[in-house]
Order: sequence, then C-alpha cells, then structure tokens
Amino acid sequence: MCKKYGRKPTMQAASIFFFIGAILNVSAMNLPMLILGRLFLGAGVGCGNQAVPLFITEISPPKFRGGLNICFQLLITVGILVANCVNYFTSNIKNYGWRISLGGAAVPAVILLVGSFAIVETPTSLIERGKKEKGLKTLKRIRGVDDVQKEFEEMVRATEVANQIKHPFRELMKKPSIPPMICGTIIHVFQQFTGINVVMFYAPVLFQTMGFGSSASLLSAVITGTVNSLSTVIAIFTVDKAGRKKLLVFGALICMVAQCTIGVILKKYLTETSKVPNSIAKVVVLLICVYVNGFAWSWGPLGWLISSEVFPLETRTSGYFFAVATNMLCTFIIAQAFLSMLCHMRASIYFFFAAWLIVMSIFVMAMLPETKGVPLDEMVERVWKKHWFWKSFFKSSDIERPKAMVQLEHQEKPNH
Repeated sequence: MCKKYGRKPTMQAASIFFFIGAILNVSAMNLPMLILGRLFLGAGVGCGNQAVPLFITEISPPKFRGGLNICFQLLITVGILVANCVNYFTSNIKNYGWRISLGGAAVPAVILLVGSFAIVETPTSLIERGKKEKGLKTLKRIRGVDDVQKEFEEMVRATEVANQIKHPFRELMKKPSIPPMICGTIIHVFQQFTGINVVMFYAPVLFQTMGFGSSASLLSAVITGTVNSLSTVIAIFTVDKAGRKKLLVFGALICMVAQCTIGVILKKYLTETSKVPNSIAKVVVLLICVYVNGFAWSWGPLGWLISSEVFPLETRTSGYFFAVATNMLCTFIIAQAFLSMLCHMRASIYFFFAAWLIVMSIFVMAMLPETKGVPLDEMVERVWKKHWFWKSFFKSSDIERPKAMVQLEHQEKPNH
C-alpha cells in the first residue's frame, strides 16, 4: 500500500484504523468486540509505523534527516506519557474509567486524519508513481527554493531503476540486498532486546513488586514517560552531529550499567516473601530513569531512523516492511515471555538484557555503517560498497543498479 498508493494515503488509512479501533473499544459490550478493536488499533500501528518514518526520511534534507526523523519517536514518547497520565487519572473512576482510557485513542486518530490533508506526498513517491511534474513542484515547495533540478534528477534516476524491479520482495533475497536487509531488521531485534518494553509495559508491575502501591506504580510510569520524552530531545540535536553509531554505543553502555546495577540491588533485596526497602526502591526507580534516558536518545529513535534510510529506493518499502514487522514481532515475544521470565529468572532478567546490550554494541561497532549526512540515493555507492565486510556482497556481475545510473556528481562534500 505504501509503495502503490503513497505514504500519505497509508497514514490516512492508519488514522481510520485507529479511529475504528477506539470506537469499538469504548463501546465494547463483550470480549470479542474488545479484541476486534485492539486488532484495528494494531493495523493502525502497522500502517503508521510503515509510512511515517519513510515520509519524514524522504522529505528531509540529508544534513537534517536524523533530527527530523527522530521527531517521530519524540511524539511517540509524548503519546506514551499522555497515555500514562490518562490511565493514572482514570484508574480511580469506577465502572467506565477503562472506557475513557481506551476511547481516548480516537482523539489523536482524528488529529492525524485531519492533519494528513494538510501535508504533501513525498517527491520520491510521486515520481515513483509517474507524477514527475507534481514531484518537482512538491520538491521545490518543501525545499523552499526553485533550484532543485540536480536533486530532482537524482530522484528520477533512482526511480527509473526502482521501477525496473517488478518484485521488490524477491529483490530482497538477492545478494546486494542482504546487507541493508540484515542491518535494517536486526536493529529492531536489538531495540526490543534492550529490555525497554519490559520497563515501559510493566513498570506498574515492577514498582508494585518493589513496594509501591497500585496508584503509586502508575505515577512512577508517568515519571519514566516524562524522562523518555525529555531525553529523546537530546537525540534530535546530536544525531546529525555525532552520528548514529556513537549514540547507539554510548546509549547501550548507559543502559547496561543501569540494568546490571538494578539486577545486583534486586538480587540482594528482593525475595519471594519480602519487599525492597522504600529507600532502595527509590534508588531502583532512579536507575530505571537513567536506563530510560540512555535508551531514549539512542536505541529508541535510531532503530526507526536507520532502517528507514539504509534501503535503496527499489526495496525501500518492502525492506522497511520487514523492519517494522520484525519490531512488532519482537515486541510481541518480549511482552508474552516477560512475566514467565520474571518468575523464573527474577532479578537475573536484568543481566539477560544487559548481555544483549553487549552483543548489540559489538555489532554496531563492527558491522553497522555510518549513514550520517549521506543522501538516500547514494547509500549503496558511499556506504555499503565501502564497508569492510558488506562490500563483498557487491560485485559488478550481480549489482542490479547499473553504476552509470547511480553515479552522482558532487559539487560539495556533505557535512560530517
């Protein structure tokens, strides 16, 4: 849908799914109706996560692409914070408080739908669907200048190559597509195995286990949501200066230290019959905030950013589909497995996720190329073909993108 009809209609479809899901949930008379509403909300999440990062990536100038794309994650964290606040206040409303919480999703759905009519389609998507004149007009509009001919011609050349690919999903299985496919999807596996959803989804359970009351646990979730939102702003102003890799590695280091410290504390104090002392519980909450801070300016936003920019145009929507699907699948696995893991592993579960942070840090340093400031249509030539390992996947005999069609003349070097 994102490739055939465009990024904008896909976002509009997402808003409609969100609205239907919210209405079904707020008016649910039985469990099947509630589940159906949740399925519609899930479809909205899928469409939104597929279209929005691609939309932002394709309309952004290369030197600002990282920061603008991370605004997507920033607003997600704001949404989580608002949801936590709503849940906190509606938890004390008897009988229909849960309906207010679930039905509230209709508000951002309407905002998204109305707002989608005010935005333009991406020039890349328009050109890809044969609307070159409209694509040129849109490119001039979003750049704010008329001198965009060079960038437009680059888009046209990339689109001509992309349109030669009739089966983009099959193209992903070819050797030159393996590097972006691996990096674009495994970044989402790693994102979920940082343990963030364990903290955000089950913060109330964790805090209640540590001795906080049920209402206080929701308040603690609000606190972590606030930290999450404020910390994401850091990434907006640093990702296009420091680069993707540095933020990922330093973020993983902070998360690992915080998780190991939490694990040591809980292993010492938390038993099956006792609770963590109040003073120690506050220290754990502080460490969780440190962890959320480290995640919020690294693995949280950069997973979506990197996977939206590493694929060439001919496999961008199909490759990004796999990235989003991988993220949703891993979220589901962690959510389903966490409580059982917590019961069996108890405090050791934090060491489990800390070990994953070590693995992903090594992968980032050795295998993930830096994409800061690289135009999307030059990603293959300037990133993948020059990487010490991934360049072996590109040979003159099996490259589908003829070099002559992607050779770009540089008048100035990009900012690094």
